[in-house]
Amino acid sequence: MNGIVNIYKEKGFTSHDVVSIVKRLTKHKAGHTGTLDPDAEGVLPVCIGRATKISDYIMAENKEYIADVMLGIATDTQDSTGETLIQKPFLGDLSKIDSVIQSFIGQITQIPPMYSALKIDGKKLYEYAREGKEIERKSRSITIHGIEILSEDLPISFKIRANCSKGTYIRTLCADIGEALGSVAHMGYLMRTKSGSFHVEDTIKVNDLKKIAEKGELGKVIMPIENVLDYMPRITISQDADRWMRNGNKIPVGYVNAPASLSHGGEYLAYDAVGGLAGIYVMADDDFIKPKVMLL
Repeated sequence: MNGIVNIYKEKGFTSHDVVSIVKRLTKHKAGHTGTLDPDAEGVLPVCIGRATKISDYIMAENKEYIADVMLGIATDTQDSTGETLIQKPFLGDLSKIDSVIQSFIGQITQIPPMYSALKIDGKKLYEYAREGKEIERKSRSITIHGIEILSEDLPISFKIRANCSKGTYIRTLCADIGEALGSVAHMGYLMRTKSGSFHVEDTIKVNDLKKIAEKGELGKVIMPIENVLDYMPRITISQDADRWMRNGNKIPVGYVNAPASLSHGGEYLAYDAVGGLAGIYVMADDDFIKPKVMLL
């Protein structure tokens, strides 16, 4: 029970709801790899057991979303659940939208929305927002790798597919696009279709996961940790260094079998002498590797 299950989060569930269900079904600790709003749906990888230690690696991967950009209305939440703040009809055409969207591709800055799970002074922004408080937020850099218009129903809305870096708020992207169009906008429908190597086509709905658990077949749908980290070069630690490895000590490179020379600062997926996954190790200096994430 150490691995990742690719859940399809349906509308109405919170990300925490999904994690709680996975914990109950697997009887192991679990954690998600990036919050989805209750009204959003799509890919939600959930780490189980020792895989919770690599959740940051999954969260750091690029994401892909499909979203409806709702034109002419700005809301306080930047999505369709909020109260209307401004109404300003969109008067352009599809060519104008296409031109504006291109300006968002690349490295841009966003100001995190008040209705988000980002913490400031130990408190989530949406908690401040529900108290009627506006907290100053610093803009931060994100990358939009691509935006594609999938369909349109102008002047009401259009649908986009966006491929983006970690930390991108799609609701803010929709609102910023509306402003750049000389109008206003908010986000309607939202689906996350990819999170790193996890795709929506391979997801499992919660009710289906429950049926799989009843059959005692959860192992068939849990992806091994090493599958997610298969982009990392692999090394094997000699049995002579087994005690050091299991105690979390740094290990002299003379006890390491690597396919190529180790590079300073490089991260490696380490295995013990019998092929068991030991963890993620870092080349600390010319003579030693040290554990960054223990997965024994």
